[in-house]
Amino acid sequence: MKKVVIHSDGGCHGNPGPGGWAATLAHGPHLREISGGDPATTNNRMELLAAIEALKTLKEACHVEFHTDSTYLKNGVTSWMVTWKRNGWRTTAKKPVKNEDLWRALDEVTPIHRVEWKWVKAHAGHEGNERCDELANVEIARIKETFTSAQLQEFLLLFNAKDAVTESVADSLF
Repeated sequence: MKKVVIHSDGGCHGNPGPGGWAATLAHGPHLREISGGDPATTNNRMELLAAIEALKTLKEACHVEFHTDSTYLKNGVTSWMVTWKRNGWRTTAKKPVKNEDLWRALDEVTPIHRVEWKWVKAHAGHEGNERCDELANVEIARIKETFTSAQLQEFLLLFNAKDAVTESVADSLF
């Protein structure tokens, strides 16, 4: 199995707000950088998307050393997800898991690989983490240049409305 070292990061300007995600994948002397963004999202969604996209980039099963500054991502994938799945993607409080769509997507790509999840402190000079933060911020800047303030506000209103509907439906079911 090839060993790949992945660093990832995600963030937003406003939470929710325009967001970016990024990952670096290193195998020996080879390095690949990937990134993307969304005009209305949350920090947690961007952290999850960075992990999903990084693992999807791998063309074969690999031994992955995965570095993230997100305790939400690390704890979710290493401890909480087992319980969520057993509970039908519900928390122990019987509430729907936030970002269920992305957790399910991560659950599909993770078992293909042997992943060691490692937490790193953000903005502490960790080279891989700093590079991903830089790339994610480039994506956020690109989104802010692509859309007007009015368009970004509209995206945010739609994002918040979708989130409110999801919570309202879930509350009425449980």
